[in-house]
Amino acid sequence: MGFAELAAAVSNAGGLGTITALTQKTPGDLANEISKCRDLTENPFAVNLTFLPSLATPDYPGYVKAIIDGGVKIVETAGRNPQQVMPYLKDAGIKVIHKCTSVRHSLKAQEIGCDAVSVDGFECGGHPGEDDIPNFILLPRAADELEIPFVASGGMADGRSLVAAMALGADGMNMGTRFIATKEAPVHENVKQALLAASELDTKLVMRPLRNTERVLKNNAAIRLLEKERALGEKLTIDDVIDEVAGVYPKVMLDGEMEAGVWSCGMVAGLIHDIPTCAELVARIMSEARSILEKRMQQVG
Repeated sequence: MGFAELAAAVSNAGGLGTITALTQKTPGDLANEISKCRDLTENPFAVNLTFLPSLATPDYPGYVKAIIDGGVKIVETAGRNPQQVMPYLKDAGIKVIHKCTSVRHSLKAQEIGCDAVSVDGFECGGHPGEDDIPNFILLPRAADELEIPFVASGGMADGRSLVAAMALGADGMNMGTRFIATKEAPVHENVKQALLAASELDTKLVMRPLRNTERVLKNNAAIRLLEKERALGEKLTIDDVIDEVAGVYPKVMLDGEMEAGVWSCGMVAGLIHDIPTCAELVARIMSEARSILEKRMQQVG
């Protein structure tokens, strides 16, 4: 959940914390969240702006204006092609990182002027695209094709993840699910405990027939949704699954109603075994990465 508290904690720990624009109901709310984040950190932070099919189209021009007026200098875009907002962001001197689930989409992002991409493997929570390519293949393919920097996303949790991502060509890594299981994450304790209890086998892919695939934590709502998909087949519409997907996040993330609906979770849940602070997590990742590199270099040498 990309609120100011978590974004600032990640940035203070040495990462790039990110506020998710659409968790704010209005552009005005986003402006307030950006201001709040500035009060909590002196370090850079980003704002994510996602363009996905929705029941009501968000006020994207308003959100873009709030980002620009708030002095944010890094934006992560996701979902549909962000070309429509690129002129406004670039004119404001904003660096744009586009989240992609394929090499072809990454190349398109490069073509339209994105400064970097976040390459999401099939392991990721949320929307992994429709190609089903895991990071062990996707990252080196991206490295072969791209001229702009990219970070690895999906399945990232620790120092091993960082070293592996960089060995496969990435310039860094992006973590979503892992940061939910931190002390600063503004989510209900039930959510954090669910991540601790989950294994890599405890996610499901839903909405595949709608070509809006989402990886979610397995719960009764996910099972219900999958049963609807099987029963309705090609007749399935978004209206058929509305009870499982609409308005779910406040109920789950804030109220701790774990069966209220489906919620995004990566396979990386199998690598989550504690709830540290963001500073502890980032420091541990860097220490693990250095240790791995030192030991492996000795073995290679």
